Amino acid sequence: MNAALLSPLADALPLAPESAVEGGRLQAGRYVGRLPMVDWSGLNEARARPEWWRRCHHKRWTYVGIGTPGLYIGLAIVDLGWCTSAFAYVFDRRQGRLLVDWDAVGLPRLSGQVSNGPLQAGRAWFRSFNGRLVFRPASDDTLHIGWRTAEINLQAELDLGRMPPSLLAIGTPSGGLAHATHKTSALAVRGWVSIEGQRLSLNEGHASLDCSNGLLARDTAWRWASAHRPGLGFNLQSGYFGDQENALWIDGDIIPLGTAHFEFDPARPLADWRIHTDDGLLNLRFKPLGARSGDKRLVIASSRYIQPVGLFEGTVRPSPNAPARPIRDLLGVTEDHHSVW
Repeated sequence: MNAALLSPLADALPLAPESAVEGGRLQAGRYVGRLPMVDWSGLNEARARPEWWRRCHHKRWTYVGIGTPGLYIGLAIVDLGWCTSAFAYVFDRRQGRLLVDWDAVGLPRLSGQVSNGPLQAGRAWFRSFNGRLVFRPASDDTLHIGWRTAEINLQAELDLGRMPPSLLAIGTPSGGLAHATHKTSALAVRGWVSIEGQRLSLNEGHASLDCSNGLLARDTAWRWASAHRPGLGFNLQSGYFGDQENALWIDGDIIPLGTAHFEFDPARPLADWRIHTDDGLLNLRFKPLGARSGDKRLVIASSRYIQPVGLFEGTVRPSPNAPARPIRDLLGVTEDHHSVW
């Protein structure tokens, strides 16, 4: 991490360590920057578990969210240890509906793989009979994204060279042994998506990255919110990782946030949500435009989730005594998710 890129508020968080584990112990905390690699092999608690446990409980995923004036696009590759999966979707903001909703499951390492490093340092890919998705970093500080199915062709590049400071959170998740996640705020996008006979530019869009790697509990649940545009963004989670990954980006500064509270009606997830943090730095209302959802129950696993796409409004502030900054029409997502994996 180039120290010249860090602002005074960013300096409030320490720089990322070289490793998530040192001397057999987890280097828990919130940091600015990223790890070159996530390696749990030296963790004392992991060594005490059998190989089959480590393999089955090692979860890795990469998620990219792209927002444009007309679309929200979500893309993810997930390595569960015992299988690999991927999903991607395109949501039309004006029509309030999904234009494409794709997902697939395959064998680990044969159908796909997620690197142990953040996307800036590693590669993630998935391929199956009905489509393929690739995240590929390049030496010119860009991340290339390719997604192709019978319905869609997306080709995009994210500018990693000028991204705001990224958040690294390391800690012990509920019921698990260790977790590390890298989050970024708004990244410039170049590219296009061909869909329903149209080729639409993504050049006015901005993207955020979520690269996560952990030894997690078999039963894991969370609520999540994320929204980003130039100069402003946030990531919030309530569930298995506590408040570790809660952060606010303002004008290039990254500010750690307290515990996040999600208030919504699970029976009516497309009604308004209220989200706030207990430190008083974030107080928002979320108005869903539509959602992607699923409820899969397999013999050995299950996944129930809803991920609404919509607009946030309310206020944020960089410190308790700072003036509130109003937010309007900030595009993003929320999620209510429960997995047995």
